[in-house]
Amino acid sequence: MITKDMCIGDILDQYPDAAPFFLEMGMHCLGCPSARGETVEQACAVHGVDPDELIQKINDSLKQ
Repeated sequence: MITKDMCIGDILDQYPDAAPFFLEMGMHCLGCPSARGETVEQACAVHGVDPDELIQKINDSLKQ
């Protein structure tokens, strides 16, 4: 299960299928060190996305 305090790099290492959700929110530099070190909540704040909504979408997708 993914939480909003997890680093994006850790999420992508464990769940590469989560990448499209970050790309959809406008986060196109998933490989850069600063993006990988951000938490989901930090990235969402920068991109104007509700972190709880994003986490729900990703976790729902991973359950399938």
